[in-house]
Amino acid sequence: MAYELRPEMPLEGMPMSKIFPGVDLKKRYESLSHAGSPYGIAFNEISRASNSHLALEASEYARDNGHFDSFHSRVFRAYFVETRDIGDLEEILGLASADGLDGDDLRRALKEKQYAARLEEAKEGALGYGITAVPTYIINGKHKIVGAQPIETFREKFRIIQAE
Repeated sequence: MAYELRPEMPLEGMPMSKIFPGVDLKKRYESLSHAGSPYGIAFNEISRASNSHLALEASEYARDNGHFDSFHSRVFRAYFVETRDIGDLEEILGLASADGLDGDDLRRALKEKQYAARLEEAKEGALGYGITAVPTYIINGKHKIVGAQPIETFREKFRIIQAE
């Protein structure tokens, strides 16, 4: 489900230092890159957080057009690896077009807020599960794993579920 972590984020984004005051962001990104290394992901240092609302709406458009996984991966890479502003409409349209989606149709859907209600429903669903962080994984509608956890955490959770 789409979950907007910071819906109060200004449209122009916000400096990461304001979101995480006093945090050594360089160390944070080194840690993320270390965790992403086995998967070929080298996280770059993001100085300004983007407002993700447009990207989430565009992801729902991609879902309806059979491109969710590839578009989601493209947006993830654009933001975390290439440090592009996924809050910028033209950036999102470019990513969508590069993924084979109709940029003009997406522009229309975003302008008409075609997917806003779906994001609101997802927000309500997330509140029902007590989701306050991303990523959060819900298993069988009741078991929750929060954060980017090692594979062993998932294996252990599945062992517990099977034993129930």
